[in-house]
Amino acid sequence: MAGRVIRIEPRLETTRLASVSASVGGLVLALLIGAALLRAAGADPLAAYGAILREAFGTPSDWAAGRFYGLSDTIVRATPILLTGLGVLLGFKMRLWNIGAEGQLFMGAWAATGIALFVLSKDTPKPLMLTTMALAGMLAGGLWALIPGVLKAWLGVNEIITTLMLNYVAFQWISFFVVAGPWSERGFQLSPQFPESAWLPRLTDYAPQVPAFAGLTAHLGFVFGLVAAAALWLILYRSRWGYEIRVIGDNPQAARYAGMNLARNILLVMFISGALSGLAGMSEVAGVVHRLQDRFSPGYGFSGIIAAWLAKLNPWAILLTAILFGGLLVGAKQLQPAGIAFMLQGVILFVVIGAEMLTHYRLVIARHQTVPGGLGAPAKLEATPTDPPTRGEG
Repeated sequence: MAGRVIRIEPRLETTRLASVSASVGGLVLALLIGAALLRAAGADPLAAYGAILREAFGTPSDWAAGRFYGLSDTIVRATPILLTGLGVLLGFKMRLWNIGAEGQLFMGAWAATGIALFVLSKDTPKPLMLTTMALAGMLAGGLWALIPGVLKAWLGVNEIITTLMLNYVAFQWISFFVVAGPWSERGFQLSPQFPESAWLPRLTDYAPQVPAFAGLTAHLGFVFGLVAAAALWLILYRSRWGYEIRVIGDNPQAARYAGMNLARNILLVMFISGALSGLAGMSEVAGVVHRLQDRFSPGYGFSGIIAAWLAKLNPWAILLTAILFGGLLVGAKQLQPAGIAFMLQGVILFVVIGAEMLTHYRLVIARHQTVPGGLGAPAKLEATPTDPPTRGEG
């Protein structure tokens, strides 16, 4: 007896064009699916997408008049997505699946708040204050990520589980301090406001030195993201350590045979990954809210994971994907039903992952033949020929 079966086979070669096309095509398909969902919810998809673009980036008339309020808001939202995305990107390059960027962001914000309110005085010069806050935020985020790093390197514990669970520990840690806790301001779910020396400057303040910043009220944290993207690119593609990271990610056994220290690299990569997410937390509390609040993040760490994956783990491409998701958060806040931005993010992730799979694997239809002999007889699979037989074949 014969039948047809479908199996998945890895492709022998994947071109860069196919990979980029999968991302772009997946994004377009995700927007089409989002449009269908918006229509099902009773909204006009074209009007909704148009409103998102206007709210997130402004209009040409706004730009001509020097008004960049929408773009500034988008950059503010994109900054923590960019920094957390860069953090998880480094881990993903080594097949370390750090899903704890959100918790690491919270811990970085907590440490920066402690410096601003309880360690340094309000008269501390702004450069010293901000530098100390940034270092404290990076140290806290890095140490928080180092916990699953140690468990992975020394005990082989799955980092997906540990990083994910530590998110909830970080949430409760922040809640303890600011929800009627020792840092709560008169019982409200927030800390006292930072002194002005702990506020990140706005980009427009640097317009005399960088004319492109004129009119941008976004804070300096976005520049942190640009510097981090450049540094990661240099590390990954212009340094020996970056080469080790990529080799370990591609083939851990070959890396171990070549003498590369896997445990040390796991610890370093996890620490830096968490440090970048901690810097995102510092930039959020110092540049936006100027205080620590309970659940101040709407999920920037999780959005950073999606942005990194959509960017194909490219430190420069993540600049665009972070701005895309920042624009979604800004533009969709006025639309109904609520949650459109997160719905679109989820659809984009689902479709892009599916498209990514198709660039590395292919579906093969095979002929399934059962050898006579009753139950337990061996089965034989013959791939369906797709090319005409060569001369001499019959």
